[in-house]
Amino acid sequence: MMLFDGPQTAPLTILLAHGAGAPMDSASMTASAEALAAVGFRIARFEFSYMAARRSGSRKPPPRAETLNPEFKAQVATLAAAGPLVIGGKSMGGRVASMIADELHAEGKVAGLLCLGYPFHPPAKPEQLRTQHLEGLKTPTLICQGTRDEFGTREEVSGYRLSSAIEILWLEDGDHDLKPRKTISGFSAADHLKTMADTVGRWARERLA
Repeated sequence: MMLFDGPQTAPLTILLAHGAGAPMDSASMTASAEALAAVGFRIARFEFSYMAARRSGSRKPPPRAETLNPEFKAQVATLAAAGPLVIGGKSMGGRVASMIADELHAEGKVAGLLCLGYPFHPPAKPEQLRTQHLEGLKTPTLICQGTRDEFGTREEVSGYRLSSAIEILWLEDGDHDLKPRKTISGFSAADHLKTMADTVGRWARERLA
């Protein structure tokens, strides 16, 4: 099952997967999908099988991210987007997409990669980097990251070796859901969602044309 937002006639479709612990219709996923749809994209959301099984009472933990690669590829095939397709997702969903992006991009199946809160490392374990495959990434990529994301802050990420194909949008004081503390940053969650969506629009026009 997929959830859709935005016009069917949109010039670009974005296929998003959820994070490790929350479903495709979580508040964060829904807010991001609606913000992207509002600027003219067609958004498709899906769930990996372990998460879909939780709706029937299963409490299986998330599997290793790389084992989900075939499921993401199958969703790309099922969606069969008529026009250009960007793949990505929230946290782990974006990480899985990043591991299959170059293969699908080389085959002409995807135009780009969008990660919302990339898990550069587990919380409180900055030495356990998940960036090796990002060093040689060829697919045009946009990562939207909060500056205080516990999975990778701006200070930490600035020292990583990342491909020149990757552009990062830093959202001031944003957490892993891109939410800022308004009293500290002066921004609201809605402000950051609009900035994220507008930046994806600009990035798509400039990098995916």
